[in-house]
Amino acid sequence: MVDALRREDHPRVADLCLDDLLGVLGDLAPEARLIARPGDGRVRVRGVTLDSTDVVPGDLFAGLPGKLRHGADYAARAAEAGAVALLSDRPDPCLPSLVVDRPRHVLGVLSARLYSDPSHALAVYGVTGTNGKTSTVHLIAAGLEAAGRRVGLAGSLETRVPGRGGRPAERTTAEAPAIQRLLARTRWAEGTDAVLEVSSHALELGRVQGTRFRVGVFTNLSPDHLDLHGDLGRYYAAKASLFTPDRCEHAVVNVGDPHGRRLAAETRCRLTTFTMGPEPADWSVRAVSADADGTRFRLRGPGVEREVRLRLLGAHQADNAVAAALALAVGGIDVNTALRGIENLASIPGRLERVDVGQPFLAFVDFAHNPGGQRRLLPFLRSLTDGRVIVVVGATGERDPGKRSALGDVAARHADLVIVTDESPHTEDPATLRTAVADGARRAGRATVRVEPDRWHAFLLAVSAARPGDVVVVAGRGADEQQVSADDSRPFDDRAALRHALLQLAAGP
Repeated sequence: MVDALRREDHPRVADLCLDDLLGVLGDLAPEARLIARPGDGRVRVRGVTLDSTDVVPGDLFAGLPGKLRHGADYAARAAEAGAVALLSDRPDPCLPSLVVDRPRHVLGVLSARLYSDPSHALAVYGVTGTNGKTSTVHLIAAGLEAAGRRVGLAGSLETRVPGRGGRPAERTTAEAPAIQRLLARTRWAEGTDAVLEVSSHALELGRVQGTRFRVGVFTNLSPDHLDLHGDLGRYYAAKASLFTPDRCEHAVVNVGDPHGRRLAAETRCRLTTFTMGPEPADWSVRAVSADADGTRFRLRGPGVEREVRLRLLGAHQADNAVAAALALAVGGIDVNTALRGIENLASIPGRLERVDVGQPFLAFVDFAHNPGGQRRLLPFLRSLTDGRVIVVVGATGERDPGKRSALGDVAARHADLVIVTDESPHTEDPATLRTAVADGARRAGRATVRVEPDRWHAFLLAVSAARPGDVVVVAGRGADEQQVSADDSRPFDDRAALRHALLQLAAGP
């Protein structure tokens, strides 16, 4: 389906023709050439997309190589929908063709140029790291809004522009044309700032090429997405590529993380550092305490020492809140104004989100989908109770297989009952995923391990096993609303399902 916002308020584009775009490509890809009929170089381009079903008349269609099909195979469909040209690594007779060796790596800059380089007219904040990206993005947005700014946002939960409600996001960082359209819409809506969640996939695949960041934030790094990057070194390199002077003006780095310390030593951007530990840093976080009512800590830095009280749960939110506050401070926002907005943020969907129907135990849904995230989550939940911790956990298919047994291991080391179930297996065998997680949990030898393939029945099992004072957490999917298998994609919201299970428990047999 064509993006409704593209039809309703297609952002203004620069007055560029194919010859102009070829000139832009000359600096990025010297091998670039336009294969077309005489006169086609003067054809005007009004937008860009890499989805043939999203084409509107006047678009440049980017036909990129894919795992299953080549995007250029859909050039005829794009032409029928009104595309005026193709960007690809191979020409197609249906359309005038801009041909380069690596089209994905020039798509971001072309998209930015078509939409008049919108990041140059906004203060753009980018957040990367293994864990904490989503929370930090929403905390930055809250601080900006407290300062009266008009904010666009793109992350794993939603995309939104000033004056409009949010729309569910399809991935952590959208493809390059969608990012530039969001920035252009934000600018067109008299926006002042934009906050982007920047995944390692986005950096590796060039999705934020052409975006100028006023501030880049590094939260932390632990093994994840190694199916794409191969090893931790290349994963770090992808994250670190955000923090170069040609892309990012100012870096805010958590040097409490060893990879953050390396980044702080290597980056040539202007630098601000913070830590929750003993490491030397510009800003320090001390006296952190967290309970079921929120998180408190003392923040100390140049000219500032104050207590911060967050409504968000979990000691790890102290790091995220400080990262957000410092990003705003170096971006020109008064730090105390920023902190007021940050302190007022009540919750973030699917991030340690409490589900309460009056049951005599605590129940949460959280996005902790990798071992590092679980190591931050589960000790905090243990601190909330003298009773038991019950974890519902699984592994998503077509993702880093190396973390599956580790998910079970970490869960079993911090919980009393681990219930292994299906998440979104995609095209993988669900039983293979369950076995990997369950084997890791059993090897830890510390918790009772149950396997329940059906996710709904796993929720019922968890709440039925809970006693007064216990803590139940469903970890891994957060606010995701679809469960994807080889056969279909069906609606399944963990928060709604857990609430329903609790209500069914309360209703009795």
